[in-house]
Amino acid sequence: MPVYNLKINGKPHTVEADQDTPLLWVLRDHLDMVGTKFGCGIGQCGACTVHVDGSATRSCLLQVGNVEDMEITTIEGISEDASHPVQLAWKEIDVPQCGYCQAGQIMSATAFLEQNANPSRSEIRDAMSGNICRCASYNRIEKAVELAASKKLS
Repeated sequence: MPVYNLKINGKPHTVEADQDTPLLWVLRDHLDMVGTKFGCGIGQCGACTVHVDGSATRSCLLQVGNVEDMEITTIEGISEDASHPVQLAWKEIDVPQCGYCQAGQIMSATAFLEQNANPSRSEIRDAMSGNICRCASYNRIEKAVELAASKKLS
């Protein structure tokens, strides 16, 4: 079985896995980074979103053989103490209900705000539309992204 040297959350990790193993399963099963969730397995729900070289990416679709030498950030890596502006806004707005989709939502929001620091409500809605929340917390998610943008600007 091939061995891969990955850089995840700023730290080196070595994993042995088939080259077509989804990054999601490498994170969860090989490295015990369980913050990234399995939702649908076909890249439609967004629960497994991580950052790869700064872009929000569905880890269920990305094979481990294609991510060597890339910078991977998981929900565990955006801040050690939950002090990232998006995480703080999530708490302040009280976004989660069941919480299952929230890691993917936060990862999508953080990547989006890195690209657009002062988004309109419409831009937020468009950017977050690829993440499904079965509890329908969409209005609170939009408010939290707006709040996080305002905190990043101040």
